[in-house]
Amino acid sequence: MRVHAQRAGALLGGLSFPALSFADWTVNMTPGVTGTSNDIFDLHMTIFWICVAIGVVVFGIMFWSIFAHRKSQGAKPANFHENTLVEVLWTLIPLVILVIMAIPATATLVDMYDTTESDIDIKVTGYQWKWQYEYINEDFGYFSNLTTPADQISNRQTKGENYLLEVDNPMVIPVGKKVRFLLTANDVIHSWWVPDFGVKKDAIPGFINEAWTRVDVPGTYRGQCTELCGKNHGFMPVVVKAVPEEEYNTWVADQKAAAEKERELTEKDWTMEELMARGEKAYALNCAACHQADGSGAPPAFPALKGGAIATGEMAAHIDIVVNGKSGTAMQAFGGQLNEADLAAIITYERNAWGNKVGDMVTPKEIFDYKNQQ
Repeated sequence: MRVHAQRAGALLGGLSFPALSFADWTVNMTPGVTGTSNDIFDLHMTIFWICVAIGVVVFGIMFWSIFAHRKSQGAKPANFHENTLVEVLWTLIPLVILVIMAIPATATLVDMYDTTESDIDIKVTGYQWKWQYEYINEDFGYFSNLTTPADQISNRQTKGENYLLEVDNPMVIPVGKKVRFLLTANDVIHSWWVPDFGVKKDAIPGFINEAWTRVDVPGTYRGQCTELCGKNHGFMPVVVKAVPEEEYNTWVADQKAAAEKERELTEKDWTMEELMARGEKAYALNCAACHQADGSGAPPAFPALKGGAIATGEMAAHIDIVVNGKSGTAMQAFGGQLNEADLAAIITYERNAWGNKVGDMVTPKEIFDYKNQQ
């Protein structure tokens, strides 16, 4: 009874203060920060007002006819079967309206699909449940993962300002440059969407779709995967950071240096402690979504690694399933996603965390050799 009373009170409060209740409520599109997004907004508003005008005319005539020719005023219904002029008019007028709407719509679509003469090309690959960005002309790439804490998702902590829309590595692009996106997926269909750019394009395994943008206003812009892609579909945000060209060039140089440093890690002499520390972080980003942070898994789809046959069995079998995945299951092949250092660290961590304590370790050099032997 108390619950019903609380709900009734909330409803009455909302009705009493509608301006406060719906302060952030809106139904219209937002203009965005790119030429394309503004063209889409202008097209939307043009067609909206055309529809408003049609509605006013049609309903105006209808209500006037109902009022002026009502039976109480002695109106007599006309008795005719057809009228050639009326039939011609109600065919030609909609045709003309459609042509008027088609002209700006076609121009906008042609511009949206024109990916030629781009300054920067970025390959976007969707994975369950993260994005990979590869800067084709610069020969480096990285993954972008959700960083919203699990405690916020589980309602054990107050949700942040950018809840479920924050990542560790955002895409970085320069302002004023035409950026072409080449979109595909590694596993299932995803969809890359940034509302402020007016860009939404499906990422389909085995296909390459194209889109482009040119951002003129520096800032951080957020979106999401908009194709139902599995249990963590809602935890796959898109974050793009647009920066001045000078800052972008500095960032590119830093990324190249970091990528080269990562490649050099294969030759480093690693200790168990170093692999375990790196493995804990890499596992949290790439494996915990399915196998859980404590390794308990979610059987039968995602088997437990804590005390499980995979993490406590033969090292060769463990390496094989992490690198190559398992056909017919949700286990992805991480050999093409992660570098040798992260692969070695994850495997070592899984074999020695949560009380497994197998005691062995695998080095990045051994992973490199294993991949080259396949």
